[in-house]
Amino acid sequence: MMDVDDFKGDLVSVDADLLQLNELLSPLAVKSNPYIAQELFQHWLSLPETNRLVKALVNDAKAGVPLNVPGNVTSPKASTTNSIPSMFPAGSAPPLSPRSSSGSPRITKHRAGPSSLGSPLRLISEPVKELIPQFYFQNGRPPPKELRERLLFRINQFFYGHMDGLQIKEFKVVTKEICKLPSFFSSVLFRKIDANCTGFVTRDAFVDFWVNGNMLTMDTATQIFTIMKQPDRKYLTQDDFKPILRELLMTHPGLEFLQNTPEFQERYAETVIYRIFYYINRVGNGHLTLRELKRGNLVTAMLHADEEEDINKVLRYFSYEHFYVIYCKFWELDTDHDFLIDKENLIRYANHALTYRVVDRIFSQVPRKFTSIVDGKMGYEDFVYFILAEEDKSSEPSLEYWFKCVDLDGNGIITRNEMQFFYEEQLHRMECVAQEPVLFEDILCQIVDMIRPENDSYFTLRDMKGNRLSASVFNILFSLNKFMAFETRDPFMIRQERENPTWTEWDRFAHREYIRLSMEEDVEDASNGSAEVWDETLEAPF
Repeated sequence: MMDVDDFKGDLVSVDADLLQLNELLSPLAVKSNPYIAQELFQHWLSLPETNRLVKALVNDAKAGVPLNVPGNVTSPKASTTNSIPSMFPAGSAPPLSPRSSSGSPRITKHRAGPSSLGSPLRLISEPVKELIPQFYFQNGRPPPKELRERLLFRINQFFYGHMDGLQIKEFKVVTKEICKLPSFFSSVLFRKIDANCTGFVTRDAFVDFWVNGNMLTMDTATQIFTIMKQPDRKYLTQDDFKPILRELLMTHPGLEFLQNTPEFQERYAETVIYRIFYYINRVGNGHLTLRELKRGNLVTAMLHADEEEDINKVLRYFSYEHFYVIYCKFWELDTDHDFLIDKENLIRYANHALTYRVVDRIFSQVPRKFTSIVDGKMGYEDFVYFILAEEDKSSEPSLEYWFKCVDLDGNGIITRNEMQFFYEEQLHRMECVAQEPVLFEDILCQIVDMIRPENDSYFTLRDMKGNRLSASVFNILFSLNKFMAFETRDPFMIRQERENPTWTEWDRFAHREYIRLSMEEDVEDASNGSAEVWDETLEAPF
């Protein structure tokens, strides 16, 4: 060890003001003056005592002698000639780099002693390892212990006395009370668990699927998606919806009257599926993903349909009245009843409401490729997409549909010339029905004022989606009846909007048309003499 007097002598040779040792003890000072630590270390290396120490350590290492330096607890003796010249109190080794006593705010614990090698030149600072809880689970997050035990208790109650398991009819209460799913998912869930088709679901099989499979902790949309999809797919197809709709048709009190008409049961199920994919599958590829399912309102509509006895009050997707309107509209146009309609048939829609030019665009399959395999013919699914787009142009799927129709060159914008191309025929139709024509220049100014596009020289889909008056733009261009209603501000339409502010344009249209169609049916029945022999069992469809 160095004598205290020697230490003081060495310290006198160091200009403390020049080195600013007080600031060096602060990490902030070292951070702002990165060269100070290096200069201090170079100064220490230049001291004669440092040279002697290094040489002694090298000679000892060559001779195989254990290190004999201050702070080495393995050495019984300490040499005074091998002490490190220091500017700190005698007997203490300098740290690797000066830092404040508080240390880094990110380090919660330090090991302040020398390293296991006994070198005073290295002081190791080790942070405490923080235990990060697991946040990813391949098969979903397991349920909390309390929730698991409470659920197992209820499961035991439902399966008590059923040693062989539950049959499919008995399983419905488990689907609704334990799984909290719509009751018409019972058959699909049952078959998902009973993979071997034994006709029974045991208590252990159900626990393994629902509890151990972590289905319990999933949100409802993920549960439904997992139950409905095929094992080898990551999306839902139209066929995946057919089993739940078959059970809905067989069990829902509002659809019992259809049980004697399998053909209309099938048409109802198809219409519901087409409506679901129209609104939810925005990509339009027929593959409904979990993300699309979560973003839509289908799960809410399913739960509503399960709780509501009057199916017509479930306006989203499941209303029988809505199906009735769509099917009757298609049947009116399909004069030869081959379940296909051509261009001339569609022209007659809504008393020739649409222009020839926009119908040509529809049959060119620009807005949507037809599913019909007959060239030049539109199938029932294609018509469902059309009527939903035509009667509710405020919805995003409809805006995309009609935007593609008007965008003649497909460059993603609608220009003045493209609008004028469609309005020319509309203007001629106005003259034919003795309506006062409105010049295109005036119409264009009105449209710009309505939409307020980012660029006045063209319109983008983003401009259309961001404005509630976009539906009127397309009506102005190619739907004469709706254009006239918009210009005259039909008081009946205004009153209907005020009476049902939560209804969509489609809801209002379907309501009006159902009343009209049912009245026409009543008149036809009366003219055929069926009013005198009315059968109550035949009243339900109307």
